Amino acid sequence: MTTKTKTITLIIPCFNEATNIQKGVLDKIGNFTAHDGRFVEVLIVDDGSTDDSRNLVKADYLPSFPKFRLIENPHGGKAQTLITGMREAKGDVVMFTDIDLATPLEESTKLMKEVDAGYRIVVGSRSSHREGAPFLRKVMAVGFIYIRNFFIGLRGIRDTQCGFKAFERTAAQTIIEHLRVFGKIRSVRGSSVTAGFDLEFLFLAAKLGYNIKEIPVTWKHVETKNVNFIRDSMETMKDIVRIKYYDLIGKYQT
Repeated sequence: MTTKTKTITLIIPCFNEATNIQKGVLDKIGNFTAHDGRFVEVLIVDDGSTDDSRNLVKADYLPSFPKFRLIENPHGGKAQTLITGMREAKGDVVMFTDIDLATPLEESTKLMKEVDAGYRIVVGSRSSHREGAPFLRKVMAVGFIYIRNFFIGLRGIRDTQCGFKAFERTAAQTIIEHLRVFGKIRSVRGSSVTAGFDLEFLFLAAKLGYNIKEIPVTWKHVETKNVNFIRDSMETMKDIVRIKYYDLIGKYQT
């Protein structure tokens, strides 16, 4: 009996990424996915960019890469781009990566190996090395794990925030319908990585009984203007408290 090859929708969040686009990151993504038949579409979900990102995608990439599709969202943060992409996805598996390609797309083979083995949620892990990351960020990341574990658990997963993950599409679409903290469009200003989204998503995945696998992937720190570590950490702490509160009052009854 022949096993059907699972198809992949790749989601690329985009907010004011004209500089990265001009460096050729979308060429790398386009060429890689063009030669891998598992990838049936690449959804570039724009988060209301105010630079030339959308025009560059439309003019230079949509005509050249048939698998590319641009979705234009109003500005709502990274979480909303991912939710939009999951709802629009047509592949059997939804995979997403950051546009800076801190984890090379070649690592997708590792994720798909675990999906093919039966895991419905697979998360990449930067492990404890985090090559090139500033020392303070490494220390704060360890502290974040302890706080997260104390409030909402997820003890089986060390790195919830790596921007390289793969989900079975039907599982992902079920999970996002149960979101509470990120169930509605939130008002944001400027760039917003909305790291709490990964936490609520994985918290719900575990609560719904989906099997989750964390695997180490190659990752190299890339400094980006879209991340303000102190501000984003405070925002995430608030989201952790909200997740805990909603759980205590029974909002996540499934």
